[in-house]
Amino acid sequence: MAIARVGSFALLGLTAEPVTVEVAVNQGVPGLSVVGLPDKAVGESRDRVRSALRQLGISMPAGRVTVNLAPADLKKEGPAFDLPIALGILVAGGYLPESALEGRRFTGELGLDGTIRPVRGLFVFAKRAAAEGEELIVPAERLSELAHLDGQFGGAETLEEMISILDGRQTFRRPEAAEVVELADEGSPFADITGQVEAKAALVIAAAGGHHARMVGSPGTGKTLLARTLVKLLPPPSNAETGELLAINSLLDPGTSEGYGVGRPFRSPHHTSSQVAMIGGGSPLRPGEITLAHRGVLFLDELPEFPRSVLEVLRQPLEEGSVHIARAERRVTWPAAFQLVAAHNPCPCGYYGDLERECTCPAGARERYLSRLSGPLLDRIDLSVTLHRLPSQTLLDGGQDLDTDPRPEVLAARSKQFERQGKLNAALLPAELRGLSIDPEAKAILIQAGERFKLSGRALHRLLRVAQTVADLADADIIQKAHILRALSFRGVDQLVTA
Repeated sequence: MAIARVGSFALLGLTAEPVTVEVAVNQGVPGLSVVGLPDKAVGESRDRVRSALRQLGISMPAGRVTVNLAPADLKKEGPAFDLPIALGILVAGGYLPESALEGRRFTGELGLDGTIRPVRGLFVFAKRAAAEGEELIVPAERLSELAHLDGQFGGAETLEEMISILDGRQTFRRPEAAEVVELADEGSPFADITGQVEAKAALVIAAAGGHHARMVGSPGTGKTLLARTLVKLLPPPSNAETGELLAINSLLDPGTSEGYGVGRPFRSPHHTSSQVAMIGGGSPLRPGEITLAHRGVLFLDELPEFPRSVLEVLRQPLEEGSVHIARAERRVTWPAAFQLVAAHNPCPCGYYGDLERECTCPAGARERYLSRLSGPLLDRIDLSVTLHRLPSQTLLDGGQDLDTDPRPEVLAARSKQFERQGKLNAALLPAELRGLSIDPEAKAILIQAGERFKLSGRALHRLLRVAQTVADLADADIIQKAHILRALSFRGVDQLVTA
């Protein structure tokens, strides 16, 4: 009894695990069974494969067909094994030579008419195949996504075309480089935003050092518009970061995938989002909003309206830049190095402290509203700024407070950080902070601030990180008094410490 073997991959988080699809034809009652911990979608491949073969006039081999997905202790999910199973049956039935499959791995879902459809994880599979020196055969529809990867990739649109290629009558389709879309130069990112000078300055610091930020203000003060501006302030992703974004994007369902763009992601989940939607999970496992915002911005509007359980799970990813999902059957780690921009009103009605409208909240309502935000979560946000409503005349006349484009300064500051320490200031560890150059007077002010305002060790470290970013934007080699005071002004501290 000959056994046909076809190479494929299973998706485990952002890792591609090699899988061998073994197909054997035995004597017995005709039928097709799939073993090796398949989920329901894999089990349903029996009907899809039968229909696709029948469309080509190919009958199933006589006897009992057994498909084993090895290793058997790794759970297999999704329809990505349709194509390997069909090819294994064709080899076992004598329709294709087994030599045509050597050195290759296959992945793809089969339609009932034999169409080869995209599956999740193609970019992840491609990286693993390239590392192993194997050729990956994928649905032709997604070949362009693999254009800039080093490796051998081929594709076909239908099972009929795949058979013609493997028996030597045709050749595989190859990746063609996708057209590069140039981002238009729209001038300063703040060109359409009037006023809010402090908020703009905070966003420039956030972009330069990778810091998290919070904006508090009445409805209509421009919190959402400012948050979207942060993405424009960030430099385009590097080649390595682009690879990470493509890998994450490939985890989305093919029908909902946003394709691969040229910029950093901006995610803005609604405050009714669940914990699973935020950090990932489910069955099968899917990445959450924090992973989809990797290397970009996660904007949480109406922050106190999010369930507290959802906000608290952000604490570990905010520190580590990754999220670990543990389930009984598997454990996965997804990247989550995002910049958080949070926004909310100062009170439930939204007008506490507003110069034009009176707050209508009952006594104690504001305290209860803000108490939904835990101290440990706020302690992880480096920059806090209050937005005020602008006079109608100013809004109508417009006006731009930052006439110059701050992006060159942001880029220069980030370059300085990578040259000095190999990372952005927001990622500096406590031990690395002790090596920063700080003026004695500035250090004394920092110590006084910590004692007077009862700042935690984490808050002090974040103050120092922000001060270093302020110094980098000023092209200063030493953190000075003015840099510490500027950092303190974004901690929500009303009264500054004097030397």
